[in-house]
Amino acid sequence: MSEKAAKKMPAAGEQRIRLLSYNIQSGLQTASPREYITKGWKHFFPHPEKQENLDLISKLVVDFDIVGLQEVDAGSLRSSFLDQTAYLAHRADFPYWNKQVNRNAGPLAQYSNGFLSRIRPMETHTYSLPGLPGRGAILVDYGEGDEQFSVVFLHLALSRHGRLRQLSFVSDLIASRKHIAVMGDLNCPTDSGSLVDFMAKNGLKDATCGAPTYPSWQPVRKIDHIFLSDSLDTDTPHVIDFPLSDHLPVSVDVVLPFKLNESIPD
Repeated sequence: MSEKAAKKMPAAGEQRIRLLSYNIQSGLQTASPREYITKGWKHFFPHPEKQENLDLISKLVVDFDIVGLQEVDAGSLRSSFLDQTAYLAHRADFPYWNKQVNRNAGPLAQYSNGFLSRIRPMETHTYSLPGLPGRGAILVDYGEGDEQFSVVFLHLALSRHGRLRQLSFVSDLIASRKHIAVMGDLNCPTDSGSLVDFMAKNGLKDATCGAPTYPSWQPVRKIDHIFLSDSLDTDTPHVIDFPLSDHLPVSVDVVLPFKLNESIPD
């Protein structure tokens, strides 16, 4: 992959990193409850709409530095055998990207998480989350040592019991890390007991605005999140009015401290 679009980190001063999280529903737009039924077949079969929506999504993500993606297809019948994470990385000129297949239905479907990055990761780890099969986490470390910036990309279970087990697992993953971002479709609101406890245990704060993200056509629930360590300052949180899925994307600018800048390679 070309490094021409890699994020250039200055040797001094503060640096803003733009984060975005988006459940893209494999490129399928849903504009009403009725369309879950009338367009449901498109979840399993290819359709030109998905390609068109991916091209529009690529124009959204191009303005960000680190992007977390949920419900991307890794290349199967329903996506016309297109690796959607790789496609978005190419279209938006992200030099670094990776994916994690969580539900492998062979040639029929490849349900995945993914991320795009303009900053070179030092390490990338993928984990299967506890509970019913099909949920995973990607942990990406930028920099090394005490001044490391770590990002966890998640898509949590629908059940409360499953989410509790998964959040406990993630807590263990990030316990030794100082500067952390946790982002994704967490399938529960910020004020749910499981998230309140998770944030308190790990010294995290809700970095996005309080606006709801789901369903995209008439949002009433905030279930898509970006959490950040208390050590990190934030600016310009948004829920973006971009209804090309059944979720809306969330974004925030992170202000990195000077030492953290130095630890992230150009």
